[in-house]
Amino acid sequence: MEIRVDAPGERLDAFLAARLQDLSRSRIQALIRDQSIIVNGQPAKPRDSVKTGDLIAIAIPEAVPLDAAPQDIPLDILFEDDDLVVLNKAPGMVVHPAPGNPDGTLVNALLHHCRGKLSGIGGVERPGIVHRLDKDTSGCLVVAKSDAAHQSLVTQFSERSTMEKLYLAVTQGIPKPEKETIFTHIGRHPVNRQKMAVVNPPGGKTAITDYETLATDAATITALVLCHLHTGRTHQIRVHMHHKGTPLVGDPIYGKPSKTSELTGRLMLHAWRLAFDHPISAKRHQFEAPIPPEFEHWTSQSPLLRSRAQ
Repeated sequence: MEIRVDAPGERLDAFLAARLQDLSRSRIQALIRDQSIIVNGQPAKPRDSVKTGDLIAIAIPEAVPLDAAPQDIPLDILFEDDDLVVLNKAPGMVVHPAPGNPDGTLVNALLHHCRGKLSGIGGVERPGIVHRLDKDTSGCLVVAKSDAAHQSLVTQFSERSTMEKLYLAVTQGIPKPEKETIFTHIGRHPVNRQKMAVVNPPGGKTAITDYETLATDAATITALVLCHLHTGRTHQIRVHMHHKGTPLVGDPIYGKPSKTSELTGRLMLHAWRLAFDHPISAKRHQFEAPIPPEFEHWTSQSPLLRSRAQ
């Protein structure tokens, strides 16, 4: 595929994203990194600006076959149509096959449930995955069945203009103040590369979390916190609450063992509410994943959530 530039000034990735409706901007950036996009005979760079008369050649490789088999694993479906699936992910379920988790994942379950009708726009055959939740996090997750839906949802997640993500978390310790916006940069931990950490700019990426304390428990010195994500960094809520000195109960990476975590038996983080514009109809949709029973001790003390726990 070749495109002749007729208007200068835009970044290459933005220029192509506006003209190639089947490819998301993140997919275009991946193609640039793989040197699959050539400008005037030379491999392109992500931040290159286009000039009038430039000739852009694009080689889109075949989707890489996904090394995962369909498995009949029960899914808690909150909504489904021809373009997407919204589900309540169970804690302990890995989203995508990886070393140590070759099967039994959400992708294996989706391949069976959707009979292979998942988007392939990410460059891997039929994955459908638009965003992820950590293995031990439960709650709302949206999966794309069509390429058009995938592109729209990726854009909504990256721009955060229409996407809303609310999480419930239980912290070890009571955050102060009760309500705050945490604005930091998050990047790889300088020593332990398996962890993320708050880092000094220009390192890392901007991370913004609003939190509000909904209930506290003096006996266990814990709190139920509502978190609103404005960015989507790896382990963002876990890192931000740890940064405040109030790590999440049951967090094996950023927290510490406690009697409370032994009682709950899990990471106390739940993707409670997810809202976005439907990628095809543009209708506003909002979903809530039922609050797990492990949260009942704290939700029963919150007027906002007392009636919502299972």
